[in-house]
Amino acid sequence: MKADLLHYERPLLHSPFHARTSALNKLNAWAPWGGYTTALAFEDESMEYTAIRNQASVYDLSPMVKYRITGTDASAYLDRVMIRNVAKLKVGQVHYTAWCDDDGKLLDDGTLFHFAEHEFLICCQERHLPWFRDAARDYDVEIEDVTTQIAALSLQGPCAFAVLEAAGFAKAAELKPFQIMSAKFGKGMLRISRTGFTGDLGYELWTTPDQALALWDMLFEAGKLFGIRAIGTTALNMARLEAGFIITNYEFVAAEQALRADRVRSPFELGLDWMIDWEKGHFNGRRALLHERDHKTSRWALVGLELEGNVSGEHSLIYHDKKHEVGHITGAIWSPSLKSSIALGMIERPYHFEKNANLWVEIYALRELQYSKLMVKAKVVPRPFFNPPRKRATPPGRF
Repeated sequence: MKADLLHYERPLLHSPFHARTSALNKLNAWAPWGGYTTALAFEDESMEYTAIRNQASVYDLSPMVKYRITGTDASAYLDRVMIRNVAKLKVGQVHYTAWCDDDGKLLDDGTLFHFAEHEFLICCQERHLPWFRDAARDYDVEIEDVTTQIAALSLQGPCAFAVLEAAGFAKAAELKPFQIMSAKFGKGMLRISRTGFTGDLGYELWTTPDQALALWDMLFEAGKLFGIRAIGTTALNMARLEAGFIITNYEFVAAEQALRADRVRSPFELGLDWMIDWEKGHFNGRRALLHERDHKTSRWALVGLELEGNVSGEHSLIYHDKKHEVGHITGAIWSPSLKSSIALGMIERPYHFEKNANLWVEIYALRELQYSKLMVKAKVVPRPFFNPPRKRATPPGRF
């Protein structure tokens, strides 16, 4: 690649695993993610989903944005920008967190890894390096984009641990959810975290790009008897909806990127207020969030919905009493595991709770090249929709 190419002339990057994923991608189904190409599906979306819930699945996480935070003030700095209490995150642990702008509107969510006393790693969907560095003024920290320096795979499904054990990582049995371990791998190291985005038993594996293909080959050799399968984003999206997880640009727009002031959302509106630590001291957006909490100014609420029938409600509007528009569906599927039509919906308050007894979803279903309008009854239900005990069991099952 020529160094003088303009940014819009540069091709998308290939993941360190591209030699393997491209060979498997019989559908040639690709999409951009964070400046990389990523597989939407390889051969059969339904079989890829089945691997997540019944076997073992492998998803290439390398395009995820990754920032290394180091320095003597790393913990204090992260406590200042995150809504959770980073001081409670011990070395060898991970937690799910989020960060807001000054108005208390969500910039992004992600996972925060605590590798050493003064070393953390943020994994998220969008790029925020200038914002993180601006917020680091007067702190003794270094913030580095290490996205291209880390090759990562997500190993998910009931047989995930059995695959790791067969690959020689039996000590992963000791990991509780949101814990990390390190192991020797090849000429370097492999980090294994008990984390994932499927709501199932699973792990994420982190190494250097030069060891990426060896890691891939090792997992697929170890997983032969466990039905291991590469999966794309489409199957992963099905699993994350069953788990009730949110994604930037689906459930919310990052506050930095929103063009319309009414499109941004707060942690209260996205159901993330449980992670706010009010006692830890000042953090970004605290004053605005306190005002929202005390004056009950939240306009929206993200809810789980169960729809009548078997038609997916994706991209549909939500009505009260079939007349008054009160929200929209952010993501929906017919769930193969639950045998029901489920959705995440952004609903105006108080229709999320006090007045949720008469909600309807307007679906335009394509049937033989013609759209049919359906008004389907919707019921607000708890999240997650799918919550198997195996995802928390320690030691994990082998299945």
